[in-house]
Amino acid sequence: MINRLEASTFMLRVVLGISFFVHGLDKFQGGIGNVAGWFDSIGLPGGFAYVVALVELVGGLALVLGLGTRIVAAFISLLMVGAIVKVKLAAGFLNGYELDLAFLAIAVFLAINGSKMLAVDQLISNWKENRSENNRAV
Repeated sequence: MINRLEASTFMLRVVLGISFFVHGLDKFQGGIGNVAGWFDSIGLPGGFAYVVALVELVGGLALVLGLGTRIVAAFISLLMVGAIVKVKLAAGFLNGYELDLAFLAIAVFLAINGSKMLAVDQLISNWKENRSENNRAV
């Protein structure tokens, strides 16, 4: 029987992953140089745009695959805190930071709990465990 909590966590992981993958892809396709210029204009180093876009793109894909979920979610949490504080807070809750706050809550949940269902991490863990058991049996 499927654990409902794990199934729900899986859905959160995949939705957050797809959302961030698309955001990262958009930054690269829309011209990462433009994003870097915008970062400069709000007082952040322009090169940081590349870091953010890479975390979003690669991290989003990693979340979908369930690879390094806790670590990736922690990085996304940091990105969301930065986005809320530096950019969205001044706009207010509505049409401001409400989506970022939801993303932050999901990312913190995943950073704390992880997600094992249909996750590459779980396959690796099972493989290591089976390998260890086989070595002990010999």
